[in-house]
Amino acid sequence: MYDTVIVGGGPAGLSAALMLGRCRRRVLLCDTGTPRNSRARALHGFLTRDGVPPLDLLAMGREELKQYGIESRRIAVTGIKPSSEAFEVQLADNSTVRTLTVLLASGICDDLPGIPGLADCFGTSVHHCPYCDGWEVRDRPLVVIGQRSKAAGLALALKTWTDSVVLCSHGPAGLRRAQREQLAAHGIEIDERVVASVDHADGRVRQLRFDDDASRHCDAIFIAGGQRQQSDLAGQIGCLPTRDGLVKTDHLGQTCVPGVYVVGDASRDVQFVVVAAAEGAKAAVGINKALQARAGLAVKKDG
Repeated sequence: MYDTVIVGGGPAGLSAALMLGRCRRRVLLCDTGTPRNSRARALHGFLTRDGVPPLDLLAMGREELKQYGIESRRIAVTGIKPSSEAFEVQLADNSTVRTLTVLLASGICDDLPGIPGLADCFGTSVHHCPYCDGWEVRDRPLVVIGQRSKAAGLALALKTWTDSVVLCSHGPAGLRRAQREQLAAHGIEIDERVVASVDHADGRVRQLRFDDDASRHCDAIFIAGGQRQQSDLAGQIGCLPTRDGLVKTDHLGQTCVPGVYVVGDASRDVQFVVVAAAEGAKAAVGINKALQARAGLAVKKDG
């Protein structure tokens, strides 16, 4: 019987495992090795780790866990079934383990437009977050690909980093008149032609090619696209979604299902590595307190 099974070995899952290990909890960490930012060359905004390749950060985290006896397996979790006293966690090798609590830290995936060449540049010169990658392309010509208010908001936000921003909607932009006027007031052109391909060299964007054979130079692209859960386990066991398709939790990651916690990109809208790590640590405290209460180690309230 494990105290906690953690699904996902990114910053949130590793941080939770570290804290739970220090609480002398028996933890199984399951991870498939496919983090959202695996193709990024560096992560940013993490104090003392700014510029570190994401996979290097995860490797350092896994190494730190060894001293606490955390069991780590490179395997997918395929199902979770609540029982009267615990959860039965089904693994991809058809084995089953039992645990008192579950922490889902599986993250999300970004849906990229199906434009030839775009995916080849993702993580190098195609990005989704200006806070993570805006500094590296400051004062350069940038393009936002997307539609409607989300794309307009991203294009306006990028003016913090550069004066040269173009919104390429890859078809009808779906913008209201007020949004078009606001973009125009800030010198942001709207190009509604269909993008045929992205020309690049070694993942570095050179230009966009349109369906009319015209082209547009840019040094980087930011995507205003959709996201989806990397795992549907939370929905399977009855966790409530938010309006944005994430998972509804309290401040410590507890969901509406007792004993099930969700942290990291799968639950919050500020999707930074440093925030995911902090959420993992907070959820670990919540889990440990729940286990203490279960063992009668929490002070009873009067009445």
